[in-house]
Amino acid sequence: MSLKKFPSILNIRKPSSLASDIFKRKYVEDIPRPIEGRYAVRGMGLNCLRTGSGHSIFCLPGSLGTIWTDFEPQISGFNLNKYSLNVWDPPGYGKSRPPERTFPLNFYERDADWAAELIKKFEIQPCSLLGWSDGGITAIILAAKYPELVKKLVIWGANAYLTDLDIQRYKSIEDISKWSPSMRNALTNIYGEELLQYLMTSWVNAMVAIRDYRKGNICQDFVGNVKAETLILHGEKDPLVPRFHVEYLFERMGITSLHFFPEGKHNIHIKYAKEFNEIVQKFLFGL
Repeated sequence: MSLKKFPSILNIRKPSSLASDIFKRKYVEDIPRPIEGRYAVRGMGLNCLRTGSGHSIFCLPGSLGTIWTDFEPQISGFNLNKYSLNVWDPPGYGKSRPPERTFPLNFYERDADWAAELIKKFEIQPCSLLGWSDGGITAIILAAKYPELVKKLVIWGANAYLTDLDIQRYKSIEDISKWSPSMRNALTNIYGEELLQYLMTSWVNAMVAIRDYRKGNICQDFVGNVKAETLILHGEKDPLVPRFHVEYLFERMGITSLHFFPEGKHNIHIKYAKEFNEIVQKFLFGL
């Protein structure tokens, strides 16, 4: 699809009812009202929510995730007088469709390149990155490839390589009928059941391919090149990302801090939103 077919900003929308409720509570006169819409980047129409006033943050959801499934607690909980949030639906997810999501071996790097273009389009560099799970992997690559765009980096639920144990864990959650009703319903409302299962199976297959054809190397080549000051958060009971992945990142990245949630699992930014938001904003304070 040619870039010429897209205007600079596509289908700008008023926030959803959920977003409207949030901003009725949070809005003050000196904060621009939120805008959610599709922006043309390399022939893609990428959906992004923009709100707040202050240091710019670019938020990257996890696998299958969207603005509102993954970052609502930060949109509603951050101090929007100090921080400007830019939260995207990754290419092929949420409202960044069509086209539908694909999973080539380099899809994390591809997403990082698209995100970098969106950051430059918004002219918010250098910004800070908040990346969860797959979004954390994309954020690592983005920070390594485009150091001029990134001031600070915050990641959780991310890993730089794959083991057989990781693949076993991913396969155990491939069947969406075994998910909790709340998790399944949130995403079937976006994709429908058939497409959601297809996307989940495609993602698991992509992980197997990375293990088999890249010796498990997701972003190991980039980890040591991250220059931005980094905060890694981790739920000690994360069923998908064991602690050894966090230790690997901590030992190889630059100026890095660690914070553990002893009872936390994979979604610490949702389960422990207030504490998470306070820690992250303190880390970003002064920018």
